[in-house]
Amino acid sequence: MKIAFLTDPLAQFKTYKDSTYAMMVEAVGRGHRIFAFGPADMVLEAGEVRAAVQEISLTGDANAWYHLSETQDLGLHEFDAVLQRKDPPFDMEYIYATYLLDLAELRGAKVFNKPSAIRDHNEKLSIAQFPEFTTPTLVTRDEQRIRSFFAKHRDIILKPLDGMGGAGIFRIREDGMNLGSVIETLTNNQTRTIMVQKYIPEIVHGDKRILLIGGAVVPFALARIPQNGEVRGNLAAGGIGVAQELSNQDREIAESLAPQLSERGLLLVGLDVIGTCLTEVNVTSPTCFQEIFQQTGFNVAGMFIDALEKRVLA
Repeated sequence: MKIAFLTDPLAQFKTYKDSTYAMMVEAVGRGHRIFAFGPADMVLEAGEVRAAVQEISLTGDANAWYHLSETQDLGLHEFDAVLQRKDPPFDMEYIYATYLLDLAELRGAKVFNKPSAIRDHNEKLSIAQFPEFTTPTLVTRDEQRIRSFFAKHRDIILKPLDGMGGAGIFRIREDGMNLGSVIETLTNNQTRTIMVQKYIPEIVHGDKRILLIGGAVVPFALARIPQNGEVRGNLAAGGIGVAQELSNQDREIAESLAPQLSERGLLLVGLDVIGTCLTEVNVTSPTCFQEIFQQTGFNVAGMFIDALEKRVLA
């Protein structure tokens, strides 16, 4: 296959932990050709979505890990698969990129995850579709509603709807210290909608990333455990990742969501689970492939390329 990766600049990759890199290595190992481009490289012209792409040759070196070919101008429908692996922010430029990919699909491009499905699944708000698995949750910009929620639960988490890597997450404890300041900051004085949740004390045992691939469940999760008094387990916030087998509750959540999300065009999904509660549905650029592989030997990238080949040939 010819696989095009819509991704962040290759020079920013940390090959020892990057899931996109793991996908690339697995694909090349099977004889597939891989290409890279960024959002700025796409153009709609004469009714066709094209991109300035470069073919990637892997070197095997952990640092100088790739060589790039000369730039080629190709229609996205000329590839067997286009993989969206661009990290947030999920801003208007990200939205515009998904619109262009929608148009590429009309010409026959096969895009994973499906761009319209990414738009339809805000990574925080999507949990509201599965209330049987969530902690008490409030989504609002209204200060009084947030204060009432705090008065009821007395230990809460507040977070933006467009954050990643644990950015902008605050915990307010029983004493209510700084609640007003946090509300003002996150809601921008009640002009920006945020999510508020009852604190889940099981976070001390980790924020578990559970991967769904092609409607199937990866049998290991990566528990991202907060360090040094942090409330956030995200690896980007200093959490330590520990791979572990899924609990019965983890598997119940994952097996319930996996077929539904797959049918919506989401080939790869990362569920975040704390204790027995679903906290996020990650669809933009889910990670943790390498940490799970390094600690368990389970080849997540292999499972992903298996699923991709199956979808492309379907």
